[in-house]
Amino acid sequence: MPQREYNPVDLSALRTYSVADRAHKVSLSQMAALPPAGASAAELLASMPNVLGAREFHAVARAIVRAHRGGRPVVFAMGAHVVKVGCGPIVIDLIERGIVTAVVCNGATAIHDVEMAVLGATSEEVAETIRDGSFGMVSETMDFFTAATDLASREGVGLGQSVGRLLIQRNAPNLDCSILAAAVRAGVPACVHVAVGTDTVHMAPAADGAKIGAATLQDFRLACSVVADLGADKPDGPGGVWLNVGSAVVLPEVFLKAVSVARNLGADLDAMTTANFDMLGHYRPRVNVVRRPTASGRGHEVIGHHEILLPLLRQAVIEELAGRGDGP
Repeated sequence: MPQREYNPVDLSALRTYSVADRAHKVSLSQMAALPPAGASAAELLASMPNVLGAREFHAVARAIVRAHRGGRPVVFAMGAHVVKVGCGPIVIDLIERGIVTAVVCNGATAIHDVEMAVLGATSEEVAETIRDGSFGMVSETMDFFTAATDLASREGVGLGQSVGRLLIQRNAPNLDCSILAAAVRAGVPACVHVAVGTDTVHMAPAADGAKIGAATLQDFRLACSVVADLGADKPDGPGGVWLNVGSAVVLPEVFLKAVSVARNLGADLDAMTTANFDMLGHYRPRVNVVRRPTASGRGHEVIGHHEILLPLLRQAVIEELAGRGDGP
């Protein structure tokens, strides 16, 4: 094949147009403000530039406020990192304020929640303890979850309910630090979705796979009921909000199946808002939570550290509810 010869393009024939005819994505009205030292939380939140992540953040906060004022559910679905970085009190406060109306978590979240309530501490250096086989071999935690699955089997409740109840029954030393106990006290659904073999307590000799499976299946069916209620209850009314916070695989998959069940049984979820809050953008939360289940414009993603974003989100919501919110 002969070599092609190229000459520089003649740009004199380019078509241009006036900047007055261009649509702009960013303007001065969206720039960050500069609140002074001693500014209020509302002033700080309102100072954020109204672009990208900040715009998504405020959209989620407003959706939560609309859902709360409209009597629609707000579901907090969380991975274990939420508890491990100290954000449990934020979720508990939102439950006690009646803003978060259901909590959904994986097995690791429940483990850390229990250990914070019982021991006042949690987590370990896995790289060290995995080398001698001591990783996850804490007998007290194993015994607690064996008792919790026994309670679930005996009383016919899900795993989240049984863990919360058992913490309350035993009057755990740091009971006020437990998200699951707070949910039980408030009478809101608490669902724990277990993938067998992923949690340290599954290594316990007394772990009963049938009881674990039955309890977490009960919670899945309860979650399906919660998801079915995320639509609007009247024409043009607000829908509920599903927040996926720090779960990259299990909870996005649970949510997608719950959405399918809800719609199969006749639920209209077009007014539902979803959001993913995480330190990294992952495939499953993005497609299974933010994109696939939602109507256009109702899925949001905010990337950042939980220990920064969640205090800000709580504050944005309560400032708006108090009539002080003036975000972008």
